[in-house]
Amino acid sequence: MRVAAVSLACLSVLVAACGRDAPADQPVAATPEAAPAATAAPTASNAEVLTAGSIEFPVIPTIMVPSIIGSGPAQKRLELSMQSLIDPVAGISVRPANCATDGGLVNESGFTNVDAQGNLERVGGHGVFNIGADGSGQAVTGDGVVEVKPDGSGSVVNEAGTFEVNADGSGTYVGAHGNIELDGKGAGSWVGGFGSIENHGDGSGSWVGSDGNIEINADGSGKWIGGPEGIVENRGDGTGTIGALPREVKMAPLPPLPPAGKFPLLDKFKPSGAPCGYVITLNDKVLFDFDKDIIRPDAGKVLDVLATALGKVPSSAMEIRGHTDAKGSDDYNQDLSERRAQAVLAALRQRGSATDAAAHGYGESQPVAPNEANGRDNPSGRQLNRRVEIFVRT
Repeated sequence: MRVAAVSLACLSVLVAACGRDAPADQPVAATPEAAPAATAAPTASNAEVLTAGSIEFPVIPTIMVPSIIGSGPAQKRLELSMQSLIDPVAGISVRPANCATDGGLVNESGFTNVDAQGNLERVGGHGVFNIGADGSGQAVTGDGVVEVKPDGSGSVVNEAGTFEVNADGSGTYVGAHGNIELDGKGAGSWVGGFGSIENHGDGSGSWVGSDGNIEINADGSGKWIGGPEGIVENRGDGTGTIGALPREVKMAPLPPLPPAGKFPLLDKFKPSGAPCGYVITLNDKVLFDFDKDIIRPDAGKVLDVLATALGKVPSSAMEIRGHTDAKGSDDYNQDLSERRAQAVLAALRQRGSATDAAAHGYGESQPVAPNEANGRDNPSGRQLNRRVEIFVRT
């Protein structure tokens, strides 16, 4: 199953500029960053733009939906060894790999029946499958219950939560990371660890959380109550006020809030295969700084646990696969993805793992989410595409 991802994106609230176009492979912050130190507040006659501080809207987390084909024993052992690392919000996940590419049915232990119309019923070690010839159907496995309709809509119920996905990209998620709702047209909401976030889809939105109450209007005006200045109000016309006793200041209009993304349609069932391995996905921000191929020192623990876990499961082949988003040139992204794949391979080998593995870069050629949504930049989709995968064939 593919990834459900949405974003309320980076927003400079009332005072500073963080809404510039990100350069190639720019990570998108998933948590608010500390505001810079406040400067002296200018008077109304001061022509300088106010730079008293800034805050970022959190990016709604990318929630990983497990594959409908179920996970095998080797993957379950790996997940147990990696339990301290697996975190869909941080971008660390494990999923089964289906390696059947010739369309032929790979029978497993259990009962399989295919009727004259191509409808399949299978009861076996991976669960109970009732699959239509068009790829729609239902699966009940140890990982949960999945239902896919012919138009790509459907539902998923598993340990990660409950997903309802509609054919127009709207839908809901309810789980450990909060409640997410999208209308498929650019509007959405997230009630979770950062508070309550509303994106109206027209450039406006609001955030009620630990940093106070923030409201952004489509005309560039807005208000922040509860920040370091107490009350900051932007009129959207180049002026604004600061403080409970308002002081007039120069203030640039707010940039519009980017629209929320859509839920991707659910993959159709592919009854012709069974798991032949698994793929470990590491979001680039877990390992690398922006535009770098040197693994950060604080990523050492992640690689220590991963190397140990890989040593506990058998494999016949392993490939480290680097991927980027679509920002920047094809050649640049291809080179960066190759360098990052080689860096991860070298780090695992230093820890006694992946001794026979190969490393390849795929640049921006294999996205798992749209780099644009509704004709505009999709920060959370790009964030999901920036990743390193470890494909282990069992």
